[in-house]
Amino acid sequence: MTRAKPEDDEYWNRSKLKAFTFDDEDDEFSRLKESKRTVNSLVMDDDDEEDDFEKVSWSGEPVGSISWSVKETASSNRSGSEQGFPKIDTTSSLSKQGSGYSLSSLFRAKSKSGGFPSFSESFSETSIRTYAPELRKPKSDRKNFVSDLSPEETVRRMQKGRAYSLEKFRSLQDKLLLLDEAVALYDGNVIAAVLIYLKTSLNKEILFRELMSRDVALRHYVHYLKEMGEQKLLVELLKALGRTEDMALMQYKEHLGIKDEGRRRDFLKSCLSLPFSQDDATHVQDHYELLERQIIIEASDKKADGEIFKKFPRKASILNMPIITTLYYSCFYHYGESEGTYSSPANIRKTFRISEKQYILTALGARAKLKLWFDVDSLFNTKNWLGYTKKKSPIGFHKVVDILHKNNAPISVLQEYVNLIDDTEVKLSMALKYKCHDIVINTYRDLKDRQQLVVYRAKLERDSVEYRKVQEILSNGQIRWKN
Repeated sequence: MTRAKPEDDEYWNRSKLKAFTFDDEDDEFSRLKESKRTVNSLVMDDDDEEDDFEKVSWSGEPVGSISWSVKETASSNRSGSEQGFPKIDTTSSLSKQGSGYSLSSLFRAKSKSGGFPSFSESFSETSIRTYAPELRKPKSDRKNFVSDLSPEETVRRMQKGRAYSLEKFRSLQDKLLLLDEAVALYDGNVIAAVLIYLKTSLNKEILFRELMSRDVALRHYVHYLKEMGEQKLLVELLKALGRTEDMALMQYKEHLGIKDEGRRRDFLKSCLSLPFSQDDATHVQDHYELLERQIIIEASDKKADGEIFKKFPRKASILNMPIITTLYYSCFYHYGESEGTYSSPANIRKTFRISEKQYILTALGARAKLKLWFDVDSLFNTKNWLGYTKKKSPIGFHKVVDILHKNNAPISVLQEYVNLIDDTEVKLSMALKYKCHDIVINTYRDLKDRQQLVVYRAKLERDSVEYRKVQEILSNGQIRWKN
């Protein structure tokens, strides 16, 4: 057989001619191969070999995102093996339109909408595209770019959402270099992914020791442990760092997960010996004593059958309530008890160092709710050295009036406390607001403001006591009016 001439070889190798195939002539895979050979001969470069294939997860999700890397890093380290991920099978993926595999490795450019183009778009827009689909190279020609990357290149691929592998960094030096490169990149997601890998591949004592000299990585790691709820490991980390107060507070917070009140009380008692700061130690001590007191009060009041409990049945348990709520409860159900009892308002005030202002506000609200105005008066009555009784308030009588009005106090009670306001303008304003007519009339009279008194008379009902009082004042010739 005679050898074909070079011109004949060139003729038969042209892209216009196709070799015989048993496959359908219109098969998309065949047309894709022809497109590759034609266009790649013109524009393809040899510098982009690392994009010739793309790894996918077992679920078909493309490798590269931080969320994927976190999940896969954790799972691969738990299993203790270095499993690779199946690479895209070109022949099967091209023939299935509904495939879950990513098509990003088949195209060099994205569509205008931001997603990857479909096959129909790739062939209908050939005049616009600069790059054509390319086929995967045979296994023998592939290079394992992922495993050959340096720490710097790896973290940059992580940032860009491209395929990477952390398992190849086995020595402590390589792992720390990888962490330092992630920190230098100023990308929180990358730092978190590297820290998760180090958490699963390093002894915790070694990891803690290395994080001590890396403040940025340490802050990310502490935040990660908080977000994941790994309280035990976080406590160990804080203890290793010498942050004993933070460690104590973190351990104290574990009481939030204890539902049983008895067990929670015992846990709080065990926390009293932790190395808190002075202020925090006082808070924990108060918390323990308050819960212990609430348990005693709750057990007693559940069985109580006194008149106040029948008239005003309890709406909720007192357990785990704040100190001010507990004081209000005590002022409502146990007002007047001797200071020696746990439920006494005076005992609670003294034990938990409640200020006079806070106590007056709380007790006033509770007694006004019960419409016990005599108890309200007793809160403000004081005696001077001569034995005279005088009302005094640390919260200002205008606030007292507001609280009394909210609890539907009678006008006589409101007027008594409005009269105790020192500032004339505030007193007049409160009297007008709550329709304390006598106070308004007397104030205008004292101010010798005839015009305002005439205006106010028009707002009163004729023949009422207040109306006649205004008439008498206006007709009094001894008053020297200012207007």
